[in-house]
Amino acid sequence: MRALVALAFVTAGFGPTTDAHAWEFSTEPICTVTDAGSQTALKLTYDGTIYTLHLTHSDGWASADIFAIRFAPNGPFIQTTRHQINGTTLSVADTGFGNVLTGLQINQTAQAMLGETIRDITLEGAFEPVEKFKSCKPHVALS
Repeated sequence: MRALVALAFVTAGFGPTTDAHAWEFSTEPICTVTDAGSQTALKLTYDGTIYTLHLTHSDGWASADIFAIRFAPNGPFIQTTRHQINGTTLSVADTGFGNVLTGLQINQTAQAMLGETIRDITLEGAFEPVEKFKSCKPHVALS
């Protein structure tokens, strides 16, 4: 009986919910995927040349030489020394992000690791926005 009551509340929208729609894709002002569904907010941009990943957490980030991201359960595991920290945001930029995009799409979680700090990011709902991002062609202003 309790299970039926709980199911009725959830179905009616009164029970606990998860935000499976936290992942969003936009083309304005450039190709962007965002996720605010985890304690670590993710923003991925592509301006036609450079991909940039921004990870923001209210507790900030410790200083460390190597930043890594582990995608689970299917991988990959990626690490770099080319990260920057500005306030509570860690950023990484590169001309290619194929492994990151694949990792976001085929996994359940990502773990951002910097020194002893490990931050989990849920990837539920990431597939479709990342798929749109992969085919995005940003409008590049002519000078």
